[in-house]
Amino acid sequence: MRYDCDKTSAHEDEHMDAEVLIVGAGMSGLSAARALQKAGRQVLVLDKGRSVGGRMATRRIQNGLADHGAQFFTARTDTFKQAVEEWLTQGRVRVWGYGWSDGSLKRTVGDGHPRYVSVGGMNALAQHLAEGLNVRVNAQVLSVRYEVDRWIVQYNDEGLLVAASLILTPPVPQSLHLLGEGNVTLHPEDRAALERIEYGPCLCGLFVVEGEVNLPEPGAVQDFSKLVYWVADNRRKGISEQQIITAHVEARYSRAHYDDPDEDNLAFLTRELKQYLGSDAVIVEAQLKKWRYSVPLITHPFDCLAAQGLPLVFAGDAFGGQGRVEGAFMSGLAAAEAVLSFSS
Repeated sequence: MRYDCDKTSAHEDEHMDAEVLIVGAGMSGLSAARALQKAGRQVLVLDKGRSVGGRMATRRIQNGLADHGAQFFTARTDTFKQAVEEWLTQGRVRVWGYGWSDGSLKRTVGDGHPRYVSVGGMNALAQHLAEGLNVRVNAQVLSVRYEVDRWIVQYNDEGLLVAASLILTPPVPQSLHLLGEGNVTLHPEDRAALERIEYGPCLCGLFVVEGEVNLPEPGAVQDFSKLVYWVADNRRKGISEQQIITAHVEARYSRAHYDDPDEDNLAFLTRELKQYLGSDAVIVEAQLKKWRYSVPLITHPFDCLAAQGLPLVFAGDAFGGQGRVEGAFMSGLAAAEAVLSFSS
């Protein structure tokens, strides 16, 4: 659904486009929106991408699919376990395995924690969570400012949106940049807490491979001592008819080589991948995806941050100390609770 917005200020037009405006349609933004809508709030979600999901990202390559952002998730909190059980019952997610080999063992030793994946790719779960919500994609937020008792949000070149409360779920440096463009002043304690949050980038290679690929059960290797710490077969993951390999590079190497030519980074990833390829294997296509804010390295200790003196909440996977899909989900719920407290 799309709103019609006049290019006027809040003082000239008293119309509210939404009670709550959420920037970012990743796991945090979607879980917050669902909770707020369930509580009877009018919610509008904006995302600059072509689709919802953020790092819950799945790409079609040739005749197959590949997850190139979040690869799986676990469930440790009762609230998230309840949501996962519902998705399992609906057939939206399944258990992929109970642990990963580091490549040194032929047999993977599980730790008892199920690793869940979304049927049809991780983005399919995000698409499900967005159903019934008022979400606008291809909406690049340019600035946000606060006037009297409402937020004025400029996006694309199409005009202004007006909302009573605002939830920002992009990576924190991007959220702070938006506030700076609108000259929004945060309490010094809040700004300091937000500026402590740190992210690591990730270079991701996607490879269509014909021939044998030697990965232990259930089809992935995870070894944080290696530069390419994650290698997974999306066909054995159950989301692709074609054999497509996803490879993730650790944060320090990714940061050092983030701006290198794509062909150089793909050449590096290809060399690293060869140890898993059989003698008959041929890479028939390779693509590079870059995530500038992939991994929260320094997180905020609480599930969200409600700004002092403003109806504004920051949320995302960098909040709550988890840095995982579950953490993003729980952060969104905490953000929704914080917004509801503004009017209680």
